[in-house]
Amino acid sequence: MLEIKKWHNTTLAEKTIDSLLKNGFRASYYENSNTALTYIDTIISEYNVIGIGGSMTIIKDLKLLEREVMKNKIILNHNLPDITPEEKHEIRKKQQTSDLFITSSNAITEDGKLVNIDGVGNRVNAMLFGPKKTVIVAGINKIVKNVDDGINRIKRIASPMNARRLGVNTPCATLGYCTDCNSPQRICRVISIIEKRPIPSNIEIILIGENLGF
Repeated sequence: MLEIKKWHNTTLAEKTIDSLLKNGFRASYYENSNTALTYIDTIISEYNVIGIGGSMTIIKDLKLLEREVMKNKIILNHNLPDITPEEKHEIRKKQQTSDLFITSSNAITEDGKLVNIDGVGNRVNAMLFGPKKTVIVAGINKIVKNVDDGINRIKRIASPMNARRLGVNTPCATLGYCTDCNSPQRICRVISIIEKRPIPSNIEIILIGENLGF
């Protein structure tokens, strides 16, 4: 059973990687997070100021901030618990010009497009423009057929779970699905679809054969 799952993950990832490469991105696939992290460490070692997007894949699943390579780096992390709204805003702005910005994507299509929904916009903005390099790490669970499936995935899975995690007062945080609400605390406010690598952005996508994040 495990070998069949591994085969399926690999074939799906290889198809997606091929599409990402055709769309101008750097892209690679790793069967597990340990081998992926070894490679990610080599990227981090080349940069000093590291911006971290709001991502459970990066912070919780991969525990990237706890790795040895992150010591002595300047970390721009707006997810810290004991900072003021003003400090959070300043960190988000500084992320846009970090040496390296690391985040995940809500969905990646089989034809090589990145689909994301943000509440503030700092994450998708840094994906598009600003940092010297952007690394997007995503589990195999983020791969979808097309853009419509990507948006549906976000509204059915990622956004309700993130709303619940953040403790915001939205219908999806209670019901578990999107109602296209008008809540003041709505976290779905910006839809970003990156069809090709923006010029002259340096974007690299790393896919991992595990279920990671929301």
